[in-house]
Amino acid sequence: MASISRLPMPIQETYEWQYDGACRGADPETFFSPDAERGPRRRARESAAKALCAVCPVVQQCLEHALAVREPYGVWGGLTINERDSILQAQKAG
Repeated sequence: MASISRLPMPIQETYEWQYDGACRGADPETFFSPDAERGPRRRARESAAKALCAVCPVVQQCLEHALAVREPYGVWGGLTINERDSILQAQKAG
């Protein structure tokens, strides 16, 4: 009999938390910056994304996902890529 322990988890069960996200139905551009976005415009967009994350019932699952898969773009779990990178670097150093 084949061992199924090495098979990946079903997608629906792995990502089901996303159905409860405060961002569901929100404009994805709120969470992901357009090319060459800088300065006040970027900070305002990131603040708007973080405001949604602040009231999100699954923000912790979202952050855990982003850290686990090393999401390279956007605001996930209330943190920007630079903020997530800082956490990962601290984990690596510690």
